[in-house]
Amino acid sequence: MRFETVITNGMVVTERGIEAVDIALNDGQIAALFSHGTPFESAEIIDAAGQYVIPGAIDIHFHCRAPAYPERGDFATETRAAAAGGVTTIFEMPISKPCCATGDIFRARKALGEANAYVNFALYGAPGLLDRDEIADMVAEGAIAWKIFMTGAPAGRNDEFEGLCLPSVDGLYQAMKLVAETGLVCTVHPEDNVLLEWHTAQLKAANRNDIFAHGESRPPHVEALAIATLLTLNESVGMNLHIAHLSSKEALEVFRRFKRTGSTASAETCPHYLFFTEEDLGRVGPYAKINPPLRKQADVEALWGGLHDDTLMAVTTDHSPFTVEEKERARTDIWRTPPGAPGVEELVLGMMDAALTGRLPLEKAVRLISTNGAKRFGIYPHKGTIAVGADADIVLYDPQQTTTISPDMLFSQAKACDKLYEGRTFQGKVRRTIVGGKTVFVDGQVIGEPGWGKFVRPVAANVDKGF
Repeated sequence: MRFETVITNGMVVTERGIEAVDIALNDGQIAALFSHGTPFESAEIIDAAGQYVIPGAIDIHFHCRAPAYPERGDFATETRAAAAGGVTTIFEMPISKPCCATGDIFRARKALGEANAYVNFALYGAPGLLDRDEIADMVAEGAIAWKIFMTGAPAGRNDEFEGLCLPSVDGLYQAMKLVAETGLVCTVHPEDNVLLEWHTAQLKAANRNDIFAHGESRPPHVEALAIATLLTLNESVGMNLHIAHLSSKEALEVFRRFKRTGSTASAETCPHYLFFTEEDLGRVGPYAKINPPLRKQADVEALWGGLHDDTLMAVTTDHSPFTVEEKERARTDIWRTPPGAPGVEELVLGMMDAALTGRLPLEKAVRLISTNGAKRFGIYPHKGTIAVGADADIVLYDPQQTTTISPDMLFSQAKACDKLYEGRTFQGKVRRTIVGGKTVFVDGQVIGEPGWGKFVRPVAANVDKGF
């Protein structure tokens, strides 16, 4: 049989382990796996000698916000960045102008992504309008999951969050019941709004507007209490619950207690909670303002423990591009700058570095950034694995090289805001990113085109409810 492309001589990370196999690609899928040295015919041969070949990363928590603020980034700029980082599928959150809370808005965003995305994309819907017909419409259109904030909308951004923010428990409960009917995963941003507002008011009353005040307004118990509320409600509701960006030891322990008594909820964390602490606020200032905030070293170590014992099932970026001008507002008043930082170009680097330096087994690192997310959200086995019949979304990673982050090698429109990672060196390098059988990024250059990325919808029967 003649193939379109064969990737040869690589160290291929499959779900069985690291295998010495060649990968044949046809029509955007993996057509065959065969031992090195097996004769074949192919129009294109990619020599991966000395490189790990892994399934493309799936970033299950991502923001480009299009069509909202093109000066921050859009589907084109931020999926170019994803390709450069070895991310072949992004799950776009519903924050936009207007918020993605109706079928019509969902369709408009879907069309925008199909025209502009360099990598595959899925779309979250916002269920907070509590409208069963709109929820059903978004399900029919292919919503990957739902997103809810337990906090209020940021000042002046109500249109971006309408249908997304449910700070009262009664509204949250109603949304959870509606979402449970769909069977899809619901990802929740867990911070207790009453406590958060009280802490913030106390700090403002004391004329605190310094960079550290933001973190003090959202201490770990704000996150932990919200998680306890969610998991308690869900014992009767039975929603397919996923906890967003878990950041603290206290919250992790609450989550563990519920898991021990049978909760099937899942949880993620982010690289910035694994590699940085609140001390980095002193280093990069407002560029490290994130919700939830960066924590202490003890929290960092606890989160690594949560990855090791499988309490946490995924590492994802919460990629959030802003402009330098917006972030710099905090130089005089931390409350005026938006929270969030870019990070999609460091996801694979960070977790592969952890594997190559002995912090995690390599196979587990791959599961955390690819396979587990695909299974949890119902896009496995098409995504998240290197196996015959899977989509040809593949990354070649060179463990012998190193990558030092600098703005001139990044592709995100918000690269000037990527201060947390600037100057950090990772073991290894993303050499090539293949999406649907086509090379989108190779050796520092994006060579794909907008529209190459495909819309990804879940297969409801495949959504893993047992994490």
